[in-house]
This record gives sequence, C-alpha cells and structure tokens, in this order.
Amino acid sequence: MDTEIKLKGDKIIEQIPSIKDKALRINLNENIYGTFAEIGAGQETVRHFFRSGGSSGTIAKAMSAYDKDFSDAVYGVESDGRYVTESRLKKMLSHEVNLIEQRLSREKHPNKMFFSYANTVATIDFAKQFKGHGWVGISYQIEPDEDYNEIILHIRFKETDVRLQQETLGILGVNLIYSAFYKYNDPKRLLRYLYDHLDKDQLEIDTINFSGPRFADVDNRLMSLQLVKNGMTDAVMFNPDGKNILPAAILYKKNILAFRGSFRPVTKVNMDMYEKSLKMFLNENKVDKDNTLVVFEITLSNLRSDGEINERDFMDRAELLCSLGQTVMISNFQEYYKVVEYFANYTKARMGLALGVNNLIDIFDEKYYRHLSGGILEAFGKLFYRDMKVFLYPMIGENGEIINSDNLKVHPRMKELYKFFKFNGKVVDIDDYDPTILNVFSREVLNMISHGKPGWESMLPSGIAEIIKEHQLFGYTPQKVLN
Repeated sequence: MDTEIKLKGDKIIEQIPSIKDKALRINLNENIYGTFAEIGAGQETVRHFFRSGGSSGTIAKAMSAYDKDFSDAVYGVESDGRYVTESRLKKMLSHEVNLIEQRLSREKHPNKMFFSYANTVATIDFAKQFKGHGWVGISYQIEPDEDYNEIILHIRFKETDVRLQQETLGILGVNLIYSAFYKYNDPKRLLRYLYDHLDKDQLEIDTINFSGPRFADVDNRLMSLQLVKNGMTDAVMFNPDGKNILPAAILYKKNILAFRGSFRPVTKVNMDMYEKSLKMFLNENKVDKDNTLVVFEITLSNLRSDGEINERDFMDRAELLCSLGQTVMISNFQEYYKVVEYFANYTKARMGLALGVNNLIDIFDEKYYRHLSGGILEAFGKLFYRDMKVFLYPMIGENGEIINSDNLKVHPRMKELYKFFKFNGKVVDIDDYDPTILNVFSREVLNMISHGKPGWESMLPSGIAEIIKEHQLFGYTPQKVLN
C-alpha cells in the first residue's frame, strides 16, 4: 500500500485541479446540465468538456452563431449594431436559459441544476493593432428550484497570437464554470481561481459583476477592488448605483475631468473643487457638457494602512461618493501621468485634472520619476503633451496667505519647467473658490469623527453627515461623547 512520503520542511501547497479534472468533475455530476454558446473565438470552452469524457450528461447543446445575420436571428439585433458587448452577452444567457426551461420538463428532471455559459469575443485583428477583448458569463443554479445566479466579466487579451488567445479563453471558461459551481461561497477566492493555469500576462479582467440569490450579500464594488488588488487589471470603475462598469465603454471619446483624493470622508473642499473646476472645464473650447465625464479617483496606495487594504474603509468612501452621484475609479497608478495615459487609451478629447496646490508641488518632485529613463521630462511629456489642463485649487500658507499658481514654490531646479507649463496655460487657478472652507482637511474631520469631537458635520457637504451617522461610517459611534 502506497503511503505519501512527507519530508521535514515540506510546505503545504494548494492543489489546483487540472483543466481536464475540472471539466471531468462537472461532467460526472449527473445534475449539472446546460448549454454553451460561444461567439468569436471558436468553441474553445466546450471543447475541454467534450475531451475530458462523460460529456453527454452535461452538454445539452453547444453552438457558435458566427454569421452576424444568423446571430441576430437567434438573439435579436443590438441597437448599436455591435456584437462584443455586455448587452449581447446578457441576451445570449437569457435566451439559452429560457430554451432549457422550455424544452426540458422539471417533472422529468427534478434534480437538474441548469446552466448556460456564453461568451462573445473579438480576438486579435490581422494587422495586430487591436489585441482583442470579450464578454464571458454564466447563468446557473445551485438548487433545482432556485433562481439563477449570474457571473459576468469582461476580459482583454494580452497575447498577440489568435491561437494562444483561443486557448486562453477556453481555460478561462472552464475555470469560470468550475468556480461558479464549487467556489461560489467565497467570491474573493473565486476571482483568484479564474487564473488557474493562466498568467496575468495572458489575460486582463477589468470588470466583473455577481448577481442572484447566492451572491445577494456580494458588493460588486468590493469585487472591483479585488481585481486591482490582485493585479488582474490596473483600474476599475463603478457608477453611482454601485455597479461595476467597463472603463473602455464609459470613457470612450469623452471629455474627462478627474479628481484624485482620499475622500476620507468627502468634504466641502472636495465638492467646491469639483463644482468650480467643472464649471471652468465646461467653458473650455471643444468641451461638450453632454459628452463630459467626471471621475473621482482613489489610488490603491491611498487605501493601504499597515500594508493591507482596509476594505471597510474603502466601502465607507465608496458609499459617500456614490450617494453624491459620482462615478468612482480605483487605480493602481501612483503617478498622475499614468492616470492621464490610461484615459488617453480611450479618448483623444480634452482632459482636466483638478488638484490642490500641494498635489501639484508633489508632481514637480523628481524622486517620483527615477524609474523612468527620461526622468521627470518623460513623465511631463506624457502628462501635458495631450490636450490636458490642471485646475488648481488654492491653499492657506503658514502665514495665512493664499497660495496659488502665481506664488507656489517648487524645487529651484524645477522652477523654469513649472513656468513653462504655467505660461502655456496648462495650469490655471480656480479663482471662484469658497475662502471660508480652506482650513477644512479630511484627516482632521476623520479624527473628530473617530474621537467623538463635535463640529465636524458643518465641514461636510449637505446630507453626508447624516449618512455617516446612520451607517456608522469611519468609526462613528453614537455613544462617543467628548470628555
């Protein structure tokens, strides 16, 4: 009889089932039964299930509606005429699930857990200019009489070969189906399992949404945060409703005004900067109000305390920004030029950054650019080369003076560089600010809230203090009384 040998110093490692084993385990479960609809990259996922054995008990149907007219006849016509969209994927999932329910009798199959897996994908083009992307999702049951759960994600391919992209998609599909059934109780780990037998150099996941009875307690904003935290993507976005949205779709060809901050909590200064800079931005040439997007950005480093990301703290900030009707972006970009570069992937329209004076002084600190071969000049080329302008919010100096773009002090070596950008109108002052709130700082407000000190309410925008109290955000407790 074989006994497993264990040596001193052995570490326990998590056993990751092979792709074949994952497909086989699902095939051998007599209750898991469903359809595969794959458009755009071959039937890459279902192939694994056919090859692993025992597939007749799992695969009700596998199809590829490659011809666009045929696809439209099956799933309906998209209003925008596109095929690789979230809307298309949802139609595919819904259509396929309805077919299963119509065609298979529950009386005859009382224990079946139905599922529909679908993807709509564009692989790399012939000229290799566009690497390709796609939507992938599953709609499925954990109990026969239960409503369907849904996991929908958007991927970007990083490989530059069609065949490799197809193989990557197939592996991802198996990982998604397997994780949906066997890891649904821990969505954070489920995310990581999507990369089993895959490398982050092969694939980026930049949007994911969970829904259904098994994910009723999942906050998709927190799942977004995991994508950035795990290095699966550099930036994620969610809308005021808390739904994760595809950055490419919402940023496409837009004029963008971005704010970076801790928003811990969001203060009157934040909102004054937002309102006044937006007014100035909309008065710029070529800026159309209906085509302008405001983004409140929080960088990942701003969410770390003691090296770890404080998820509760993140959710507190997200709740307040969403309540103010804002679109939020979580990014892995420490330097501002990377934010601008990221936006430039999706738009050539005018951009604006709203900054406080000390943030701008930081930008002119050379230490942040030592990793670049071109140093600060390379960074500034990326930051200011595009149609971009900084809207500068003033601050109070040590002697009570107002510091703005005219009298701020950068390092002497950077003085001429700063003057160049100022002279060329790349840095403009927000003149119409509220002078009565310049001494409001997030960190002081946070300190007052957590220590039960009175008076912080007046430093926040209307309605925000009530939300903090009602939901006990940022360490607020009604029992705390100032001694």
